[in-house]
Amino acid sequence: MMKAIIFLGPPGAGKGTHAKEVSQILNIPHISTGDIFREHVKNQTDLGIKVKSYLDAGKLVPDEVVWEVVKDRIDKEDCKNGFILDGFPRTILQAEMLEKYLKEKNADIKVIYLDAPDELVIRRLSARRVCKNCGAIYNLISMPPKKDGICDICGGELYQRSDDKPEVIKQRLETYYKETQPLIDYYKNKDIMYTINAEKEREEVLKEILKVINE
Repeated sequence: MMKAIIFLGPPGAGKGTHAKEVSQILNIPHISTGDIFREHVKNQTDLGIKVKSYLDAGKLVPDEVVWEVVKDRIDKEDCKNGFILDGFPRTILQAEMLEKYLKEKNADIKVIYLDAPDELVIRRLSARRVCKNCGAIYNLISMPPKKDGICDICGGELYQRSDDKPEVIKQRLETYYKETQPLIDYYKNKDIMYTINAEKEREEVLKEILKVINE
């Protein structure tokens, strides 16, 4: 049976990190919508040209187009046993389109909501550092580099992204709650959402996620 795993949670809750770990353990693709968008735009596919026209005009990409891009990806052969979605759905309409598709496939759907208080998110994200050279990501709290300010992999300089500054993170959180709260309520009513406390140790959170998925 196809496993469809959807990760929800505020920025900095660990969605990307845990999605990658679960992807390796279950051997199913981890799909980040941001990555697929960039790929289509870069390769100038028909979908990419469509997406770029909205982005260039400073408009939001309509739900139907976002779904087209995601559906194109999850229809691929490597997704036949399942996949992990990170960054999709973002709206109720996207969730409905995805659900209709998954029901037709008779998939096992699990929505994992990583719950993290604002203080934790601000602390975690403001501790994030990125290598200017190879893009490797570190965290001064949980995954610091061996040498302060220097990338372990390539020796490049580490820097703090402008959107990882505390005042920007607060704005990002406000936007997140406004956009995502309806989606959380939608899934709560569906009885397929599992809330996991993202404040716990990384290994503990991973263990709980796997338990939910294997139930």
